[in-house]
Amino acid sequence: MSAATGRSVGDLVGKVRDRLRGDRRVDPDALLARVGAVERFVRATTDHVPEDRLGAAHTLIERAGARLALSRDHTVVALAGATGSGKSSLFNALARLDLSPVGVRRPTTGVAHACVWGPLEGANRLLDWIGVLPRHRFVRESALDGDDEAALHGLVLLDLPDFDSVERAHRLEVERLLGLVDLVVWVVDPQKYADRVVHTGYLRGFQQHRDVTVVVLNQADRLPPADLPVVLDDLRRLLDADGLDGVPVLATSAVDPAATTDLRGILETTVAQRQAALRRLAGDVDAVTAGLADLIGPPAAEDDVDRNTVRELTDALAASAGVPAVAEATGQAYRHRAAASTGWPVVRGWRRLRPDPLRRLHLPGPGTPEADDETAPTPLTSVPDPTAAQRSAVGLAVRAVAAKSSAALPAPWPAAVTTAARSRLGDLPDALDRAVAGTDLGVGGRPVWWRLVGGLQWLVTLAAVAGLGWLLVGYAVRILQLPALEYPMLGAVPLPTALLLGGLLLGVLVALAVRPLTSFAARRARAWAESRLRAAVAEVGREHVVAPVRSVLQAYAQAREALAAAGR
Repeated sequence: MSAATGRSVGDLVGKVRDRLRGDRRVDPDALLARVGAVERFVRATTDHVPEDRLGAAHTLIERAGARLALSRDHTVVALAGATGSGKSSLFNALARLDLSPVGVRRPTTGVAHACVWGPLEGANRLLDWIGVLPRHRFVRESALDGDDEAALHGLVLLDLPDFDSVERAHRLEVERLLGLVDLVVWVVDPQKYADRVVHTGYLRGFQQHRDVTVVVLNQADRLPPADLPVVLDDLRRLLDADGLDGVPVLATSAVDPAATTDLRGILETTVAQRQAALRRLAGDVDAVTAGLADLIGPPAAEDDVDRNTVRELTDALAASAGVPAVAEATGQAYRHRAAASTGWPVVRGWRRLRPDPLRRLHLPGPGTPEADDETAPTPLTSVPDPTAAQRSAVGLAVRAVAAKSSAALPAPWPAAVTTAARSRLGDLPDALDRAVAGTDLGVGGRPVWWRLVGGLQWLVTLAAVAGLGWLLVGYAVRILQLPALEYPMLGAVPLPTALLLGGLLLGVLVALAVRPLTSFAARRARAWAESRLRAAVAEVGREHVVAPVRSVLQAYAQAREALAAAGR
């Protein structure tokens, strides 16, 4: 390389070292908090988001926990490259030993080789986790080196299989290892540095990992000195197009020890900082949160379930549960029971032969075991089954609750909300029936005025009976030709006759007088019963439709908060 080229590369290395030294230090506690936020996001979304969308997040949580639990004193650096890029030769040149096989046959590297600077014992658990076989682990520790290799103590350098290998197992192994290492050195050569597979298949996927990515143009010795800056500039242009602006780009050569000095300098800086593992995990968090960003949109509305929509749902459920029919039966039952308590005692028995309107619906009435025993199970009613139109109205109301609640949410949340809203539709008929049967309709007792009017009716009836009996006795005395009874007179009318006619007339008048009051009280009883029934039906709607919807919306809010915390 020319002196000018050497100075330009040296300047670049200096800038790279400055960037690695101070641009982005990752606080371990802050990183753990971000990983914890991703874990909270996964918990909040597991039942509502397709599992394939959460695969990267699950992998991050598992890998971050494992990597942080292993040695933080070691920095794992991988040399990744295509077939013929010379990465195995570069691996040997950096180690200054022939460790990884180099040959003409392709692919040469079928498994990962590792070189550890420092004692191997401290890195074994880390290498076990990465999956490097013991026979492919080497130690770069020699008494002959003195302090020459001391600056790299803690470095674990991997030579990966070729990522464009014809062997599919090699490609899969590369992809697995690239997800585990702390820093990746992409090795390209002058012939294939612009290969589309390299850029679209791998490099563009490392946009979130620019802090732990280095690109080297290997075999630079094959280029004329005048062409090297041109090729480096073109490589820089391609990396910028890949979204990897700022990523270090160096020229190396395995045949010239001096040509690896700059790369060794970057590795020494990386090892000294002990930040590569943290930066890699931070980049993983960035990549995961970026991949999940489309799952989160604006916050859910403060009134997460629209009240007007819930009211429409209650109307549909009330119609389906037969609330109008039960309320009407309640008013009729009130009239029936009021007439039985306040009517003329002579015809009360005939009225009792008529069935009670509520009992026809199998709804508990006063004096029934269901009404008196609070521990008895709620019976099924005989309320008419909902019509097809009413069932359709319930379905539309449920969909309206889901649609309005999730209108502002991104996919797949609207589908999750709809699924939650419909999750308990099969339980609605029985739940509505139990709600109607268990509602206190307010017609179980006997108001005081019923008793007063009933007592008055008995009094006038007894007066009529007494007058009738008195007249019958006088008639019997005349038949037996006994001395006639002298009836007390009430004006011009004998008292027995006045008692009989007055009792009958007063009984009819009292019955007619209380009828408007009974009608008014029956209407109030009907309205009160309808209000209580609607409240019971609304509670069923909240439990079976609104609560599942609100649960999904709360999960969305938790996921949104967690993703915001993970992205900090």
